Amino acid sequence: MKNLDIVRSKIFTFKSLAQQLGKWRALKKSIVFTNGCFDIIHLGHIDYLSKSADEGDILIIGLNTDGSVRKLKGRNRPVIEERSRSFILASLHFVDAVVLFDEETPFKLIKLVQPDVLIKGSDYPVNEIIGSDIVLNKGGEVKTIDFLPGYSTTDIINKINNLNN
Repeated sequence: MKNLDIVRSKIFTFKSLAQQLGKWRALKKSIVFTNGCFDIIHLGHIDYLSKSADEGDILIIGLNTDGSVRKLKGRNRPVIEERSRSFILASLHFVDAVVLFDEETPFKLIKLVQPDVLIKGSDYPVNEIIGSDIVLNKGGEVKTIDFLPGYSTTDIINKINNLNN
């Protein structure tokens, strides 16, 4: 299989992910889920995602579509469109699946995945993390990861804007 085919094989729809989840579950794989916009991938994202992957066997990323990013972050976002963002994330060796979701929250996706470990940034209290109730009720874990200081997409955008002014 060629490298680009491997990357493509990690990008799922809800339906194809449901089928793949059955295979991973049959192999007794521990499923880790996180989500985000991941616009302009930077070292902070890599740090967060690699630490997330370390929490289990399979890392699934719920990726906001362009429309849901605009609802959350404003009309000028995302900077990088969803197809590119999904390919970039799927190209990371420690990422097993990327699935786009169009809602403002990944609740439906978390309900489908039923992860063993749900991860968000530590800027969220555990009791406010969407889907934490689903994961905790099935005996899973909800964990937070500190962000790498000095790295954010907003900071990158502001830096570019300052250079252009």
